[in-house]
Amino acid sequence: MFVAALLGVLVTMLLALVRAVRGPTPFDRILAANMFGTKTMLLIAVAGFWTGRPAWLDLALVYALVNFAGMIAVLKFVRFRDLARPTVHSMAPPPPRGDAA
Repeated sequence: MFVAALLGVLVTMLLALVRAVRGPTPFDRILAANMFGTKTMLLIAVAGFWTGRPAWLDLALVYALVNFAGMIAVLKFVRFRDLARPTVHSMAPPPPRGDAA
């Protein structure tokens, strides 16, 4: 049963790689990379249970968190072309001063 699950996950990972290479838009490629990361997490979890090491599930969860943070960074970079875009508050003009007459 675990072998069939592993093969199924590997096939979907291959399909995600094909979509990441073919595109057609950057957002399709990002979505495919996110899908590949999710399938990698599933592959780690299923392989852990197949080999009798369910502690690999912890590694899969850490991988999922890193994948999520990485995708947020990539999406921010694609949208703004910069990872350190200033906030709206720092771009606001300074408050007016009182009369110093």
